[in-house]
Amino acid sequence: MPKNKVFYELFEQVADNLGEMGKLLKAMVAEPEFDKRNYIGKQIEDYEHKNDDLTHKIFTELSRNFITPFDREDIHYLATSLDDIADYIFSSAKKMIFYNINPNDTGIKKLADLIDQGCHEIKGIVYCLRDMKELRKMTEAMVRVNSLENQADDVFDMSIEMLFQQENDFKEVIKKREIYQVMENATDRCEDAANVIESIIIKYA
Repeated sequence: MPKNKVFYELFEQVADNLGEMGKLLKAMVAEPEFDKRNYIGKQIEDYEHKNDDLTHKIFTELSRNFITPFDREDIHYLATSLDDIADYIFSSAKKMIFYNINPNDTGIKKLADLIDQGCHEIKGIVYCLRDMKELRKMTEAMVRVNSLENQADDVFDMSIEMLFQQENDFKEVIKKREIYQVMENATDRCEDAANVIESIIIKYA
């Protein structure tokens, strides 16, 4: 392992940001007042911009450093997959504000909770990358991420079914379906990130 730990530091900063974005999204859907939801949405946007900057720094370091802690391709995949999580969380928040959707909806709240849990698990896994000594902990967390993604699929299906049964306004159906979809996609991206880390573990642990 190289002495240069810059990649670990950058990935851990990204993971910290994702942890905060997950918490903020959960807080946003629990907030009944539009103005306060909008303020939380701005905070999520700020974290998304920070994540973009960190991802750019990772790619810059990748082009600058000949020696890397693991395969350059894996570093690129991991940076991209973590950035995708941030993008989908921000997209979820942005759509709720843009469509002025009342998030007091069982499906939206459950998906926000699953996203928050997924970000928490990913953060823990990323922090274990530095020394690769807690393989059991990492593996158990990756199993939980997979379970969260499966739960999100079920929540999405049930939410769509209820939406068509209970909502008569076609515009609301379109808006909510789009929000359900982008939130479910965020859990997919958490699973993608876990899969990338799993491939790194197989090669190097």
